[in-house]
Amino acid sequence: MLVFLGVFLYSWLKEPRRLINGILFSLFFGVFLVWLAVLIFNTGNNTFITFMGLLFIVLVGIIGLVLLMGWALLLWNAMIVWKRESHTLANMLTLFLALLLMGYWAFNLLSANRFLPEWLNALLGVIPAIGTYMVFCSYNYLVNAFLYQFVPRNYRQDYLIVLGAGLIDGHKVSRLLGSRIDRALTYAKKQEQKGRPLPKIVFSGGQGADEQLSEAQAMADYAVAHGWPQELVVLEAKSKNTLQNMQFSKRVIATDFATKDVMPRVKFFTNNYHTFRAGLYARMAGLKANGVGSKVRLYFLPNALIREFAAIFLLNKRRHMIIIVGLLAIAIFSAIITAINH
Repeated sequence: MLVFLGVFLYSWLKEPRRLINGILFSLFFGVFLVWLAVLIFNTGNNTFITFMGLLFIVLVGIIGLVLLMGWALLLWNAMIVWKRESHTLANMLTLFLALLLMGYWAFNLLSANRFLPEWLNALLGVIPAIGTYMVFCSYNYLVNAFLYQFVPRNYRQDYLIVLGAGLIDGHKVSRLLGSRIDRALTYAKKQEQKGRPLPKIVFSGGQGADEQLSEAQAMADYAVAHGWPQELVVLEAKSKNTLQNMQFSKRVIATDFATKDVMPRVKFFTNNYHTFRAGLYARMAGLKANGVGSKVRLYFLPNALIREFAAIFLLNKRRHMIIIVGLLAIAIFSAIITAINH
């Protein structure tokens, strides 16, 4: 168990922006559960063993029930989001996923496959396999997203990057974007309280076609209005997406940083559900920076996490396509053999 823990901690602390860390943590956690079970049985205390066994069964039952009724929980979340948020495609992902699960359960419940030819059933057999692979990928993403929230803060930064988001009515900072700025200001003030110099804040975000000013300028105005010194403001007003946020902010910092022979210490700020993906983009941009996330309302998380998972899945689409195409090839071969035999 300690070996698995050591391997995970070494990998995660060295570079928390890697998907392999989720797998390493899961391996450690699995070994930890086995180790814990052995310790419990070795106590020889039947009452304690029975209690822990019942507790384990209850926990497994709760997890199983949540998975079984996942479609109902997704529908419930979709209703809440529909009432409180705009009716955009991005805010309807839990609804679409719920409908997909309901359709799949209904198909199996009605045994609709009995009306289909054998070769088609053999071909459709690939769906559970692809579904299992997608569940594994999504689980690994969630583990990484969770672990990333605990990356050490290290209040010794030279620059803080605040990632932009869309403006309301083309000029106002939204509540979501405002929470990112507030989180960066809180971090900077805490660094100052620890007796260290205030960092500069890079506000990163370009101007959209429907916006009256750049997101960077709107964020800077918001921060100054909330007491942040104007002389510690740096603008990056050209980026259009998260990868460009990281690439262009890196260039701005390299130009602004006075000590050229020392690497500046950098943190970026976004919403908590977005930190891990933003960290992947920072790594792609060659920016040595980890993120700090601001909290969002709980009901907003399912849609946001589904969207983040889809984006990260597409970042590694070549690897995933190889596996999915391989599963499809096996299914097609099975369907051909079945058709020949019948």
